[in-house]
Amino acid sequence: MLLKEVRYARPETLEDATDILESNKNARVLAGGQSLINVMKHRIATPEVLVDIGGISGLDWVQIEEDGTLSVGAMATYDGLHHSDELTQTYPILARVVGTLADQQVRNRGTIGGNLCYSDPTSNLPPLMVVMEATMVVTGPSGERRVAAEDYFRGAYEVDLRRGEMLTSISLPAPKENTGYGFAILRVNADGWGIVHASAAATLENSTLGDCRLALGCVAARPVRAEAMESALRGEEPTEENIRRASAGLGNELDPVSDAHASSDYRRRMAEVMARRAILQAVAETRR
Repeated sequence: MLLKEVRYARPETLEDATDILESNKNARVLAGGQSLINVMKHRIATPEVLVDIGGISGLDWVQIEEDGTLSVGAMATYDGLHHSDELTQTYPILARVVGTLADQQVRNRGTIGGNLCYSDPTSNLPPLMVVMEATMVVTGPSGERRVAAEDYFRGAYEVDLRRGEMLTSISLPAPKENTGYGFAILRVNADGWGIVHASAAATLENSTLGDCRLALGCVAARPVRAEAMESALRGEEPTEENIRRASAGLGNELDPVSDAHASSDYRRRMAEVMARRAILQAVAETRR
């Protein structure tokens, strides 16, 4: 299907971009375009103005700050992140996950900022951002503000961006000692959408779990924290038996949709499985 007629702007500065976004109620930011162009073709989104931010320099960096914080520009591509030495050094889990998104052509063009603004309920990255305690750096006409990932994702295709604002970078705290991260996914096919996935962070204190964070995807309109399972695991030895016991009943707390790929009940059952696998993977990473 052909695109509906749309005005096109390619600003060279952040200030120009936010001015255009503020002055046009139905304007959308164009980054890699891997999702936006498709939804425009199907008339799911019909913006009047496309604001192409590809002409703004300095939005695709990956750098470790002096305090150990990792800063990622919103225009960093999946492929660039997958091969980033800085990311592999600090958060290899993110490098691995973006390296499995869709196919190579999409990874060459798709951007982390575009993914996090699109906020697809099946997307791999939002739950991972939640467990990594990421902060979204948003720039608008009034300047810059910072939003915790858990507050940023509001619902299906809905994020905390106000008129005139755009996501400019993502800030990840300095990696904690004895902390590992895990990601487990059940896919429709090898490079397709997820049916259920889980992201986890685990901190070992001697032989027991200290801090523990779990977030599920594909089971609601936004990432879902598995708080009961987190609480059940804290202070416990991370054995398979203890993790299985903590995950029992997790699916009963969820209300996922049924669709052509999986029933609601199947997603509930698989949520428990993916949560266990993600935690086990996170624990294994702390012991390397």
